[in-house]
Amino acid sequence: MRSLTEWAPQRWPLAEGWRPAVDAFLRSPQGESLAAFLRERIAAGAVIYPPHPLRALELTPLSQVHAVVLGQDPYHGPGQAEGLAFSVVEGVKLPPSLRNIFREMGCEPASGSLVEWARHGVLLLNTCLTVEDGKPASHARRGWEQLTDALVELVAATASPCVYFLWGAHAQAKAGLIEATAARAGNEVLVLRANHPSPLSARRPPVPFLGCGHFAQARAWLAQRGVAGVF
Repeated sequence: MRSLTEWAPQRWPLAEGWRPAVDAFLRSPQGESLAAFLRERIAAGAVIYPPHPLRALELTPLSQVHAVVLGQDPYHGPGQAEGLAFSVVEGVKLPPSLRNIFREMGCEPASGSLVEWARHGVLLLNTCLTVEDGKPASHARRGWEQLTDALVELVAATASPCVYFLWGAHAQAKAGLIEATAARAGNEVLVLRANHPSPLSARRPPVPFLGCGHFAQARAWLAQRGVAGVF
């Protein structure tokens, strides 16, 4: 079982471009409150996933971001979460939402780990970056949302061209922030909206996830702008 055993964000490796935003958050009242909460839960013996909450920022430099996938919070089962939205650790059975993502892509992967996506410019960012074992959304509204909103805004102000995959109402709530920030910066963005890939909503209206064609649209749009090989 791999879990968070120490609150040490200053020592967690980050790729180029992210450290100023992360450090500014850690110094803020929200960041200090989150740190106190996590230290308290660790001291109480809580099992917290993933072991490296900022791993998405380790694998994908800001300057290389050409796609953003927004999730909610990490998987809450033992050994699943690896700090990347929708991704699971190598060798772990695919969760239903991830299985539907691959189904929409038209592929049968050997692994559910999306590390290679992250290394090719896909920022796989959850809105909340930690969770306790067996307790979904247990760390929601504890402060992570302020950091991840700042990171999404930073990407929108910096990355161009960039595709945003907003699946479900939770992710789609960020559309206004993304579009307004990108417009101010003069950046090219493609914002794609559909239902969440969960089996509960993947085939339902208003925009079923299965059959949405988002990956084909993203590849074509990025290729027209000279970016290939992201997916």
